[in-house]
Amino acid sequence: MILIADSGSTKTDWTVINKDDTITRLSTKGINPFFQSKEEIAEEIKDTLLPQLPSTAFNSIYFYGAGCAFDDKIKTVKDALLKHLTVSESVEVNSDMLAAAHALCGREPGIACILGTGSNSCAYDGEKITDNVSPLGFILGDEGSGAVIGRLFVGSLLKNQLTKGLKEKFLEEFDIEPAEIIDRVYRKPFPNRFLASLSPFIKEHIEDKTVRNIVLGSFEDFFQKNVMQYEYKSCKVHFIGSIAQHYKEVIAEAAKAKNIEIGNILKSPMEGLIKYHLNK
Repeated sequence: MILIADSGSTKTDWTVINKDDTITRLSTKGINPFFQSKEEIAEEIKDTLLPQLPSTAFNSIYFYGAGCAFDDKIKTVKDALLKHLTVSESVEVNSDMLAAAHALCGREPGIACILGTGSNSCAYDGEKITDNVSPLGFILGDEGSGAVIGRLFVGSLLKNQLTKGLKEKFLEEFDIEPAEIIDRVYRKPFPNRFLASLSPFIKEHIEDKTVRNIVLGSFEDFFQKNVMQYEYKSCKVHFIGSIAQHYKEVIAEAAKAKNIEIGNILKSPMEGLIKYHLNK
């Protein structure tokens, strides 16, 4: 059996490829070794994943996740996995960026991008990542992500830069006070998740000029500061993630302004990862 995981900061999608090639799909909270210790990750696996699994013994595990681009973080995740799971052949821990490249491009060259709670991008030659502009996280970077769009939105909201009445509608709908927003961003854990959770409201009001300008500007920043550092004129730019899926039209508008050709836009890489590893 094979276990494949695709983990973001908010959610982890797991797929078990059984001996008869049937598929079992599961989900847990997001796993990110930049924010969680080995013990915390192992606890999530024990409490949430194990009760859903048909077995705890696998031939191979392929884990792709946010924060899994450095040796110490890879070791953290690998050790956490092996604490509760038995593997007879190999455990591979790779970045979510490589997951996007495998799923979007397969074995063809291209530029793969992630737009979800966070954002990232890479140039891919059909086998490996050849270049990567550091995303830097939602404070210094992550342009075009749910967290940054949420941050820009609440910043405009608290500074009274939105269309009249929209601030009051948001506060009423979320049953939240301005002081609580600041507390959630500066003092509570996982502020990126909170900010990204505002996306449905933002999407609902995307035709409002002040809201659309926030979202469009963030995507234009993503192209300018990330994609346009690669050889983008010679290949298509592909996207994975919930933000990419929900804001296709605005992404296309931003891409047109930058003369960038858009390729595939998918919500999740899992189907592509299943195909990639079965073929491999």
